[in-house]
Amino acid sequence: MNPKVDFYFNKAGKWQKETEALRKIAIATGLTEELKWGCPCYVEGKSNVVLIHDFKEYCAFLFFKGALLKDPKNILIQQSENVQSARQVRFTSVNEISKLERTLKQYIFEAIEIEKAGLKVELKKTKEYAVPEEFQTVLKKNAAVKKAFATLTPGRQRGYLLHFAAPKQSTTREARIEKCLPQILAGKGLND
Repeated sequence: MNPKVDFYFNKAGKWQKETEALRKIAIATGLTEELKWGCPCYVEGKSNVVLIHDFKEYCAFLFFKGALLKDPKNILIQQSENVQSARQVRFTSVNEISKLERTLKQYIFEAIEIEKAGLKVELKKTKEYAVPEEFQTVLKKNAAVKKAFATLTPGRQRGYLLHFAAPKQSTTREARIEKCLPQILAGKGLND
């Protein structure tokens, strides 16, 4: 256990008992406990294996390369269609966690082996993402935006494309694009 992570488990919250149970399972597998993104993260060497996080409706183990796990119990959940690698196992009670303790440890040990083997999730390339028509128009009309967008990292490009494509209405997409143009021109990502 890492004292720097203790605060996460000591805060009075809806999922305190559940996250403590998940912590015991993760630590029992021999992973190193660290604090990343404000959450307990369990690592093998320098590789993130599993993270504990809590939401309004549930708490979860998040396997960073969950897409590579075999999942014979069919418990892994893809958070959204845009999440390519990570998979969650969600919980709403300590009892659910207790029932799956052996399975969770097996999944963690498999995830550790995936890291040791250096396996990677085949990620969708940025060019495979749809470019909303409204943004295509901006790129055709504004060479500076086109150049700035092309110099962004693939992750930042994907972030913008997903953000721009999400609204159903064209006017909302246009407003999002317009709002983000200064950031793109400054070479920054959506959340920078």
